[in-house]
Amino acid sequence: MAAALAGFHRGVKILHLEAGLRTGDIHSPFPEEGNRKLIGQVAELILAPTEGLMEKLRRENVRSKDIVVTGNTVIDALLEAASWDAKFADPALQEVAESDKRLVVVTTHRRENLEAMKEIGGAVKDLAEAYPEINFALPLHLNPKVRQAVLSEVEHLPNIIITDPLPYDQFTQLQNRATIILTDSGGVQEEAPALGKPVLVMRQNTERPEAVVAGTVKLVGTNRELIVAEAKLLLSDAAAFDAMANAVNPYGDGKGAQRAIAAIAELTGVGKREEDFLPEVDSSKGPQGKE
Repeated sequence: MAAALAGFHRGVKILHLEAGLRTGDIHSPFPEEGNRKLIGQVAELILAPTEGLMEKLRRENVRSKDIVVTGNTVIDALLEAASWDAKFADPALQEVAESDKRLVVVTTHRRENLEAMKEIGGAVKDLAEAYPEINFALPLHLNPKVRQAVLSEVEHLPNIIITDPLPYDQFTQLQNRATIILTDSGGVQEEAPALGKPVLVMRQNTERPEAVVAGTVKLVGTNRELIVAEAKLLLSDAAAFDAMANAVNPYGDGKGAQRAIAAIAELTGVGKREEDFLPEVDSSKGPQGKE
């Protein structure tokens, strides 16, 4: 946001990549929701990941000719990293990766969830005790408030592997190895569906509704009992799991950077933009949670 405002005051063209993400709540996610809206006010080229985000921008009176739907460049990176033969630095994670045991991956870090971290940690504890045969991997954020709240609930359990945040290549492999993923991360909401992994989002809302509509992501909030119930459903009901474990990728096809570069080339008069990214998503399923 600071760079966008500085560029605007210097008369520099501003390009907004990954534009249009909105929850409609200025306090969630904080401060991203406000920053994104402010950048959009000064950008000359709006690079939106999806058609749905383009429509949100149009409702904010952004001119259609200034918007290009690129797909998200995070999917470009994900597909590249997923092809690497990355090994885990943590021996416990490497052992789990090489085993045939089911694996639940959990990440949590959002500021607006700080008061609910103990609930989230308690939900992971309940699940780990209910399924001692399943491994749980918890790359834990370095925020002391997050660690204090979560560790007090889970650090004594033998089937929970707690690590520091992982390098991108290792975290990509961890997602790829997961059975299901519990998270409050925005990026994971985009990455996991591309890998065909069911995702339970521990938030009250999301600025990324496309995977909710596609059926690979479900909003479950931060209530301990609800998180546990929804995770147990996926871990014990094959039909429920299969309904979400579809490799539906509404966020990109690996060519997001290519489309972005072409759009920038057109803006600067040295090229021509490509056709917008339009995924094949069955919208007849309807959303499973509020946007």
